[in-house]
Amino acid sequence: MKALGLNPYLPFWETVPDGEPHVFDGRIYIFGSHDRRNGTSYCEEDYAGWSAPVGDPGAWRYEGVIYRKEQDPINGAPYEGKLPEFDDAFSGEHLHQLYAPDVAKGPDGRYYLYYALDFTNVISVAVCDTPAGKYEFLDYVRKPDGTIPQIGRWFDPAILSEESGNYLYYGFCPPVRFPGMEQLEIPGGMMVQLADDMHTIISEPKCVANGCDTAAGTCYGKHPFFEASSIRKFGEWYYFVYSSLQGHELCYGMAKTPEGPFVYKGVIVSNGDLGFEKNELAVNYTGNNHGGLVQIQDKYYIFWHRQTHGTGFSRQGCADEVQILEDGTIPQIAITSCGLNGGPLPAKGRYETYIACHLTEADRTKVGHVVESGPEGGALVIPEEWPYITEEAADDNDTSNKGLKPYIYNLRRGAVAGFKYFIFDGSEKNISLELRGNGSMEVRLDTPDGAVIASAAADASEEEKDANGWKRVNTSAYRYRRSACALLRSHSGSTGLRGVLYPITRSRLTGESRNISGQVSRRLPPARFYSSMRNGTSASSEESLCSFRYFCGDIWYCERNTREKWSEEL
Repeated sequence: MKALGLNPYLPFWETVPDGEPHVFDGRIYIFGSHDRRNGTSYCEEDYAGWSAPVGDPGAWRYEGVIYRKEQDPINGAPYEGKLPEFDDAFSGEHLHQLYAPDVAKGPDGRYYLYYALDFTNVISVAVCDTPAGKYEFLDYVRKPDGTIPQIGRWFDPAILSEESGNYLYYGFCPPVRFPGMEQLEIPGGMMVQLADDMHTIISEPKCVANGCDTAAGTCYGKHPFFEASSIRKFGEWYYFVYSSLQGHELCYGMAKTPEGPFVYKGVIVSNGDLGFEKNELAVNYTGNNHGGLVQIQDKYYIFWHRQTHGTGFSRQGCADEVQILEDGTIPQIAITSCGLNGGPLPAKGRYETYIACHLTEADRTKVGHVVESGPEGGALVIPEEWPYITEEAADDNDTSNKGLKPYIYNLRRGAVAGFKYFIFDGSEKNISLELRGNGSMEVRLDTPDGAVIASAAADASEEEKDANGWKRVNTSAYRYRRSACALLRSHSGSTGLRGVLYPITRSRLTGESRNISGQVSRRLPPARFYSSMRNGTSASSEESLCSFRYFCGDIWYCERNTREKWSEEL
């Protein structure tokens, strides 16, 4: 039986953003940077390898640490050659961090890992005989005379190795020049060709996507290149994917050759769904974005990342299917909870609430960028209105997620947690939420203001609560026949949510959220599921917080605009 393909696609405890997916020998390998859960800066950990079978893309296997920051000579590893000149302005007394990498299979059949140590302005190369084996440092990308061209910022590498040659893409184009960049020419996303040794530059740098300094009057004018280069070829087209100056979106250009020129074509994904179907209000708290395209059997996917814990430093990889049209273009897609599943999730089942793809406070106009700096350079402070995904120690007998129990914290009045998509087979009649706090939740379909199909309440009493204060709440649901998006909307009080499942059989309330379970048939289009929070009566602000851990239950099958209340006793 295949594993469910969820978003994020790796276990909750893992934080691998900037994911570049590649298929080698029947397996999908993901190469990304590595954040620290509850971290305070980007990419604090070493590179970790993960892979999954192409026929079961939800079954990811941990390959272990594949490369450590201490292996680079700039960080002190032994090296017989002369080190390149590099920028040391951002490291302080610490080792330089391993930022977003990419991997390609070279002409000799070995695998080459390209990366930048944070803002050193140097691209390093490591090599291995297998995709997720232990990589060893090889050398630095530079010209035969040992110099590095001073045009463009050497950052976020992407590598393409094919019969016509080896092509390295790189670049970083901030609107403000950081220390060491004041005099540097930064036209946009850049490309150089490499010799078959995979590290010697054999061409002059060429701009393939205009950045903010050069985008005016070009097709990149409204979405200039910022960072996150990624390169793929499908059919006769080369696709250059990048993060625009907007930060939250991955855009792309197309060309018939790897040298370009790449013509801007549009946005593929936004981690706040901004721009999707002209949406102007984010469905989640946004942050930077980085990822790449991949073909898995007969489907195409975009890998991207989201932010958790209310900050920009605990990012998790996600993926969603894209459609490549006859002319090669890719329409923008919506972010979902079922990215690699090949279709909606079965509504009958038990789901952790960290798969929410929609998470907003009551006032959607205030949903913006995650926290990345504290007052006067101090600790990060998350606004009190924000709901966010976090975790606590699991029960003693729960060994999943490395002893962590994820949940949604701080669901105040009007807050919404949404899940896309579920499919119902018509036999579902119950929904269960696991909640902590004081208040009530409404379960809605398709939009935060959609049809209410169930509701659940939690209170401050100690009855039927576990040792951590979570309470399972069961409720009946309207019967639907179709696939849909589910939303949990805070109707009163403030709760936590630990789990979400489509038909509900359990629930907890407390300003946090954890799981829900449900069952769904895969025959129909998907349904969206939203939960919202109502405010409690005279409870204080703290007492009215609600958390959400799980959802689960029997579920409904939906025909559009058709529903009936189950009359059976539950």
